[in-house]
Amino acid sequence: MKKELIFLGPPACGKGTQTTMLAEHLKFPHIDTGSLLRAEISAGTEAGKEAKLYIDEGHLVPVQLVARIIKNRLSQDDCKNGYILDGYPRSLEQADALTKMNDEINGNEEVDFRAIYFDIDTEVLIERIVNRRSCPKCGEIYNLAFKAPKQDGICDKCGEHLTQRKDDTREIAQERFDTYFKETAPLIDYYKSRGALKTIDANGGISEVWERLLKVVND
Repeated sequence: MKKELIFLGPPACGKGTQTTMLAEHLKFPHIDTGSLLRAEISAGTEAGKEAKLYIDEGHLVPVQLVARIIKNRLSQDDCKNGYILDGYPRSLEQADALTKMNDEINGNEEVDFRAIYFDIDTEVLIERIVNRRSCPKCGEIYNLAFKAPKQDGICDKCGEHLTQRKDDTREIAQERFDTYFKETAPLIDYYKSRGALKTIDANGGISEVWERLLKVVND
């Protein structure tokens, strides 16, 4: 049976790490909507050119255009057995759009759709963010609290000096969470009412969360 998975959860809850691991484990395509949009623009597709016009003018890319780009990606052959969608939907309007496009793509095919919610304490998230460090050269992510580099301030992989994002502060993190819970959290009720919501405890280390995720996916 085809398996369609989306992840829900606030910033820094661990979705990105777990998505990458799960995509490799299931041999499913990991569709990151941000990267997908950038790829369309870079490739100069018609949709990409249209999206670029909005971005260059400082506007958000319209919901309908984003949905068109995502639908085209989900219609490709490598998604026929399943996919993991990252970064979409972010609103009820986008959730409705995703439901519609999946119905159109799948037709009468039986599908296992699951929205997996990463439930985690806000204070834990803030600590993750303020302790986050990244390598500007290879992109490796560290956390001083639970995934520190072997040498302080130095990337284990390439030896580059690690950096901290300017917006990785307690104040900005709190603002991001407030925005998330206001705009995106209603999706929890949306998918719960449709019997598609699965919740995992995202507190703890990567391996702990991974085991919980596998149980939910394989249930």
